[in-house]
Amino acid sequence: MGKRSRQEVTADITPMIDVVFLLLIFFMTSTVFKKTELALLLNLPKTESGESAAANNKALIIEVSKDKTAIDGKGLSLEELEAKLSTIKNKEKPIDLRVDKEVKYHRLVKILDLLKKFDLSNLSLITEN
Repeated sequence: MGKRSRQEVTADITPMIDVVFLLLIFFMTSTVFKKTELALLLNLPKTESGESAAANNKALIIEVSKDKTAIDGKGLSLEELEAKLSTIKNKEKPIDLRVDKEVKYHRLVKILDLLKKFDLSNLSLITEN
């Protein structure tokens, strides 16, 4: 009898690479993108009772975190916030104030003082339910 040669068995990984790329493309295109409205990541306090905020698209949303302030998703300094609030003509315009748990009290008081300075009193404090 003649000598038998052994053939090496190798796995063809080309289809596996194709599947991995297809999965990668699928997950990249089906990912839920971050809402542009929420510019700051806030850790809002929870409430035990109260009304849920109605989805009012006309409301001005002010977000206050530990070191940043944003209006409708655009970061502002306190001076820029004051300038923006001074341009509001409708004094009954609803304002939603989202304040992080970690915000220092004096920072919140400054913002409330600015709202009072420009007679903006239609204010809602937003929390998590």
